[in-house]
Amino acid sequence: MIKVDSLTKRFGGFTAVNNASLTIGKGSITGLIGPNGAGKTTLFNVIAGVHKPSSGTVWLDGEDITGLPPHELFHKGMLRTFQIAHEFSTLSVRENLMMVPASQPGESLRDVWFHGSKVREQEQRVREKADEVIDFLEISHVANELAGNLSGGQKKLLELGRTMMVDAKVVFLDEVGAGVNRTLLNTIGDAIIRLNQERGYTFCVIEHDMDFIDKLCDPVIVMAEGTVLAEGTLAEIKANEHVIEAYLGTGLKNKVGS
Repeated sequence: MIKVDSLTKRFGGFTAVNNASLTIGKGSITGLIGPNGAGKTTLFNVIAGVHKPSSGTVWLDGEDITGLPPHELFHKGMLRTFQIAHEFSTLSVRENLMMVPASQPGESLRDVWFHGSKVREQEQRVREKADEVIDFLEISHVANELAGNLSGGQKKLLELGRTMMVDAKVVFLDEVGAGVNRTLLNTIGDAIIRLNQERGYTFCVIEHDMDFIDKLCDPVIVMAEGTVLAEGTLAEIKANEHVIEAYLGTGLKNKVGS
């Protein structure tokens, strides 16, 4: 689904991603791990069009998408979430979901004035889709709650729900577990697995929680100092001496090796 070839991203004299190459298989849940500062989020940002690469190529399902902006990638089925959720805090959960689909006729003043029935029909379809997503994620109890009032974990579920409002091909999840309690994290993990198995979503997940990675991801890719260090199952990664060495001094050695 995704192929990254010799990708480099420099910010002035600092190289955040250095000649990184990797693939994300169609239908997989691929984990991306590494010490803080390894370049994981920058790699996500370059793939997702937030930053243009200094060099290298990104392919989506056989198409060269290098440097395309996020709104164009959105229409091609590539979506991402963020470590800090980006909800519309003054809108309800349902309204946040209904904001996602592009080119809704209600966005056009002309359609509102002259094609009211068309606008209402489309809005009803979007509402029904939003309610389907709410039911899937089991968050109907907060459907009418303002998104700004949600807990951190509920906001992460809402971000996941927004990816379900369009026909996503691949979804990049950036530290979905950050600030989320264990119960909600398990709920999020279960939803990701269901989307993968039942709806064919391809995921790439940045996460520091190795239990979460172990539950979801195969394969796992390790980055360190901007480069791809290793790839394999989590068991293979845990036994890799180069991976353990990369974590030395970060306080994560035992987490990777446990």
